Amino acid sequence: MVCNLGFTAMNMSCLHKVFFLSQFLLSIVSVSCLIETLKQNLGGDPSLFPSNFLFGTASSSYQFEGAFLNDGKGLNNWDVFSHEPGNIRDGSTGDIAVDHYHRYLEGHQYLLNNAYTGLGQPRIEYFCHLPCTALQPLNLLQIFPLFFILFGYFKKACDVFGWSSMRQEGIDLMVSLGVNSYRFSISWARILPEGRFGEVNAAGIDYYNKLIDALVLKGLEPFVTLTHFDIPQELEDTFGGWLSPKLQEEFRYYADICFKTFGDRVKYWVTFNEPNIQVTAGYRSGSYPPSRCSSSYGNCTYGDSEKEPFVAAHNIILSYATVVDIYRRQYQGNLKEKQGGSIGIVLHAKWIEPFSNSTADKLAADRAQSFFMNWFLDPIIFGRYPEEMNTILGSILPEFSCNDRKKLNKALDFIGINHYTSLYAQDCIFSLCEPGKGASRTEGFCRQTPEKDGVSIGESTALAWLHVYPQGMEKMVTYVKERYSGIPMFITENGYVDENDPNSTIEEFLYDVKRVEYMAAYLDALSTAVRKGADVRGYFAWSLLDNFEWTYGYTKRFGLHHVDYGTLKRTPKLSATWYKLFIARYSLVKTLIVKEQ
Repeated sequence: MVCNLGFTAMNMSCLHKVFFLSQFLLSIVSVSCLIETLKQNLGGDPSLFPSNFLFGTASSSYQFEGAFLNDGKGLNNWDVFSHEPGNIRDGSTGDIAVDHYHRYLEGHQYLLNNAYTGLGQPRIEYFCHLPCTALQPLNLLQIFPLFFILFGYFKKACDVFGWSSMRQEGIDLMVSLGVNSYRFSISWARILPEGRFGEVNAAGIDYYNKLIDALVLKGLEPFVTLTHFDIPQELEDTFGGWLSPKLQEEFRYYADICFKTFGDRVKYWVTFNEPNIQVTAGYRSGSYPPSRCSSSYGNCTYGDSEKEPFVAAHNIILSYATVVDIYRRQYQGNLKEKQGGSIGIVLHAKWIEPFSNSTADKLAADRAQSFFMNWFLDPIIFGRYPEEMNTILGSILPEFSCNDRKKLNKALDFIGINHYTSLYAQDCIFSLCEPGKGASRTEGFCRQTPEKDGVSIGESTALAWLHVYPQGMEKMVTYVKERYSGIPMFITENGYVDENDPNSTIEEFLYDVKRVEYMAAYLDALSTAVRKGADVRGYFAWSLLDNFEWTYGYTKRFGLHHVDYGTLKRTPKLSATWYKLFIARYSLVKTLIVKEQ
């Protein structure tokens, strides 16, 4: 290779290649130093996370798929809600979202169609897109750890010399990150547009079969959520949504179809995503569908914020128990099916610090957890609501029958934790409180605030509720470990938000240093909890792509990949590269441990 060393734009590209080649040769000489450096970058502890730990990204059907009326899909509650003026900040909808429905396989299909030259020789570009997992059957990583590093430099060469410039979409983006799992949700209305009294939508079944098959083919573990805030609008119109106990049978019928159809390949099932957000936003503040609330809580036409959240929550909990019972009896341990998967629930989990060192505020912090997360977990694990809720709410709180309690007895295999931020809680029973979130009786008499004495609990972000407080991750995981002893956990969402500022350049969006700092700090806190004995088995970053962020529409960005909402082009941000390197360092250390053993 000959380069003219004049500093022109064209020659800078040539210099980049020379630099890469020199770096590559130097790496062979100093490989032992590199390995030691990688170990040190992981905190010097090679057992940072378990060897079977899942690293992934998370998504949901409404926020990602689009295709809102394609191929037989029916309307869901968010389709209707987002089309009503004033509900979404920027007036947008999830009709297209990031078009994952059509784009998840495009790069993969392009690769298959263009793997060979006209002479039948394999293109070097094809090997550029091979994941490291493709080499595992050769046992090269165990026999020759240096090969792992050389292969990494080959992948880097693909970027430097432009060999990997083919379009990457969906699953190929996941593979490029090095993740081994993908958390997504199934659209209930895509499977059963009219509920259990309507026909099963064959096109919806076909879509998810293809998605799951493609994930498995690429070595990605499907981590599947049955409902992520969305239900068929038909069920809302006919039964009144989660206010009706009839939805227990509807959910059972839907879940049974999913278990029967996809359970041979899906080994991780999430029943509900964040029901504690779903019922408070849908039936207390009215900010989510079905938009029910009292006038003192929000601007709704109908609703009762003091009672309906507890009715909806009770029906969700009983629906959960019904579905888990079906899964365990007919699929999980059934000798004929032998699916052998696991099933659980995902809760939004914010860490709560006491506003002061007073006993009253410490009790308020405990109450805040009981009226938010434990509200759902205690019945599922212990068969009863938290004592604080019973004491304060009395007859407002529905009761479980003996049969309900039998179904609910430790009816889960794992707890999913969506953790982003932390707050302070101030007692409002024995102290005077300003009006605010959490201060009412049905919220537990514990006012929640991100500030104390004018100082925020952590650095603010583009969302008023999300403040950076990494130590909250360790404390939250430790709390769950101690309260629900012995139950495995997954961090099913964690991520940082940016404002979708129309005045920002693409370069500013891509250079997301704040997201890198956030992820590094929260993963470090998580590793501390794991070292102290927390049984955490996976981490899913929210999210793979910028997407439709519920009532914020497209005004906020959480993605590791930037999405141009005009063209839907995906571009990796700095955080994607960081996450890829973090996973690669973890994988290398684990490979070295296996070899040493």
